[in-house]
Amino acid sequence: MSTPYETPSRSGTTGRSESIRDAIPDPEPIQGAHDTYAKGEVSSIGALVSDISSDLSTLMRQEVALAKAEVKDSATKAGKGAGMLAGAGYAGHFVLLFLSIALWQGLGDLIDNDAWAAVIVAVLFGIVAAVLALSGRKQLKTVEGIPQTAETAKRVPDALKGNEDHR
Repeated sequence: MSTPYETPSRSGTTGRSESIRDAIPDPEPIQGAHDTYAKGEVSSIGALVSDISSDLSTLMRQEVALAKAEVKDSATKAGKGAGMLAGAGYAGHFVLLFLSIALWQGLGDLIDNDAWAAVIVAVLFGIVAAVLALSGRKQLKTVEGIPQTAETAKRVPDALKGNEDHR
């Protein structure tokens, strides 16, 4: 006898197991966030609740960190685009104000018609403003929001229920 739980050997089989441990079936794994526990192997309910609480805290911290990173990236892109649009308006205003006066005077002297000189100047600086506005609009279209956070946040309820896909 090597352990106190083993029964002595008998001649012939009686359908009994050699030890109590042989009679107990292998434990089934607990399905959920931890595949490390088998039924009956958790030292206490407190340890299991502690692990769940720790995992939930980690998950929430990771989600918040991801959201912050994505919001920062989106805000940076939006800020650049808005800055370009504001710069286009500001530059367009001052260009039309100062350079158009100088160009208008120069063209007016060249073609002897101040009215046509004013139209030519307005068209030239309108093109500059349009190019800046299109560049700013293109930059704003690259803003994606927070797609990765939205995707992982959709998986949180399933993860809490233990139905998540492990990746």
